[in-house]
Amino acid sequence: MPTNILMPALSPTMEKGNLAKWLVKEGDEVRSGDVIAEIETDKATMEVEAVDEGRIGKIVVPEGTADVAVNEPIAILLGEGEDDSALSETAKPQADAKPKAAKTESAAPEPSGPSESAHDEAPAAEAKPRQPAANGHDTGERIFASPLARRLAKDAGLDLKALSGSGPHGRIVKADVEKAKAAGGGEKAPAQEARAGVSAPAPVSDEAVRKLFPEGSYEEIPHDGMRKTIARRMTEARQTVPQFYVTVDCVIDDLLALREQVNAAAPEKDGKPAWKVSVNDIVVKALGVALSRVPDANVTWTEGAMLRHKHADVGVAVALPNNGLITPIIRAVETKTLSAIAKEMKDLTARARERKLKPEEYQGGTTAVSNLGMYGVKDFTAVINPPHSTILAVGAGEKRPVVVGSKIRVATVMSVTLSCDHRAVDGALGATLVAEIKKLIEKPIAMLA
Repeated sequence: MPTNILMPALSPTMEKGNLAKWLVKEGDEVRSGDVIAEIETDKATMEVEAVDEGRIGKIVVPEGTADVAVNEPIAILLGEGEDDSALSETAKPQADAKPKAAKTESAAPEPSGPSESAHDEAPAAEAKPRQPAANGHDTGERIFASPLARRLAKDAGLDLKALSGSGPHGRIVKADVEKAKAAGGGEKAPAQEARAGVSAPAPVSDEAVRKLFPEGSYEEIPHDGMRKTIARRMTEARQTVPQFYVTVDCVIDDLLALREQVNAAAPEKDGKPAWKVSVNDIVVKALGVALSRVPDANVTWTEGAMLRHKHADVGVAVALPNNGLITPIIRAVETKTLSAIAKEMKDLTARARERKLKPEEYQGGTTAVSNLGMYGVKDFTAVINPPHSTILAVGAGEKRPVVVGSKIRVATVMSVTLSCDHRAVDGALGATLVAEIKKLIEKPIAMLA
């Protein structure tokens, strides 16, 4: 019997993706391992492989469709001997559908344009196990709504149960949510209520913001998936993670001298040095070694237990050309040489900017480094990216007067600020960790012992 090919989860945290491109068409025969589609997440483009053989009976979600929910049917696969008349047999609950095409590989990015109307209507092509009422609900209180409508309702703080659906078979679609928003109606979702029993303020609508500025005085640049994810995760981090900050000034003259010596010792390959260690590479190493020396700070908070990690996996924030941000991970930093860290970081940065990183290369990690020193920033605080419990913000090295004994001399000083999740790393522990980081940055030869 026909089986639904479902939108695969390319990572444990993935909720939606863009169906960038179909590499097969209706009627094509496919075998296990054949690449059938390319799917964009906020961080990378992945190739999707078929895990079963058969014939593509119907493409449900057109290429270029944005924000397709995980486990949403995207195509229907016909088995041996089945013709198009068998497509009606897919009229089963989604829970009964067998997920296909879950195997993925990295691919080069492909442009994709959002198609909201196609996204709203394409999921309606899946068969319906039971008929919803006109308001988008059935007697079992199941809410029939497109993924886009669900997201818009969530962003607007609207309860889908209070909306009426105008889509096929009473399905709630984008237009229904926008109608409720324009009318100022619809019940607010329960999640909008504050724990203390005080109603949280409703988010300001896009239209209300636009009215603050004269028409024609601005250009609208739609958010891509990465920017939406950054906004959501950073908002959640600020709202859910109790953060505090500790700052120290580090004299880095010895660090600069060590960097010069390490780079001078690099062998040449094809007329170029085999490595070029940066200040940031040494800071990454210092953070990793410091966490190995203060293991109680190398942790992740969960509600049931503290996860104390055996290695320091350090993420390094990389700015992307479209003003996005990604944090590739250097694994087991405390075990690696400065030259190895430099070469790995160069490779990860290059592939990150081409959106060719694999999910395991940017997911997880125990901490991170964010360096704005190259922009002349003296000091700043960085937002923790869960599941991390810390992040180190690195400023620019600059000449400053310092007191040595009873004398003043000029030294190169760099300010670093450690952001800590107070649930996992309290004040004394955070201070201990940042003191160890300072010690290693100021006397980096200790990292080579």
